[in-house]
Amino acid sequence: MARLPRLTLAGYPHHVILRGNNRQAIFIDTSDYQRMLALLETQAKAQGVEVHAYVLMSNHLHLLVTPQQDTALPLMMQAVGRAYVLYFNKRHGRSGTLWEGRYRSTLIQTDRYLLACMAYIDLNPVRAAMVAQAADYPWSSHAHYIGSRQDAWLTPHALYWALGNTPFARQKAYVDLVQAGVDLGQQQALTSSALSGWALGEDHFVNHLQKLTPRRVRPTAAGRPIRQAEAD
Repeated sequence: MARLPRLTLAGYPHHVILRGNNRQAIFIDTSDYQRMLALLETQAKAQGVEVHAYVLMSNHLHLLVTPQQDTALPLMMQAVGRAYVLYFNKRHGRSGTLWEGRYRSTLIQTDRYLLACMAYIDLNPVRAAMVAQAADYPWSSHAHYIGSRQDAWLTPHALYWALGNTPFARQKAYVDLVQAGVDLGQQQALTSSALSGWALGEDHFVNHLQKLTPRRVRPTAAGRPIRQAEAD
């Protein structure tokens, strides 16, 4: 069966997952994390992609982004992926593939899932038992949104701005949101939708998306079920 093209539409938030081949490490030390962030910053600006949130784990990464053109996200991820592999292989004396195939992504319904996706991304290191709380992990956008670091290249979404009328109010509200956590159902929905490529949202949202693209945005009722893999 032919592989479906990625579901990518300008102006909508996308949850993106990129993983190392066979779950191998894609970041060995601080320089590797810093290089990936620099590449993301450069290519997001070059291609017109607003990056709202990120986390760089040892063997995979998550992004929450809004592309301004339908082709912007694929172009950004292609450029980042190729440049990082060249850098990584040269620096660590290796050759061959680094990624587990192409990146995975899908659209999410803004009002229902965007803030939950941000918290889900921030809590990745906590779920992996790498840190006790999101604020302890240095390689995510969490620090930016709680006011302890400035990532000038990030674009806070309007829903984040709506959390409060002052920076302190927004930061406090976001801390509370992340500490409240993401329930298991939302975690599973955010993971499986990105890995499968099917849109995540209520029926009215998914039906609206289907009118904008010839690409199917939800699985058909019949047929073999999609095998889901773990992202964390």
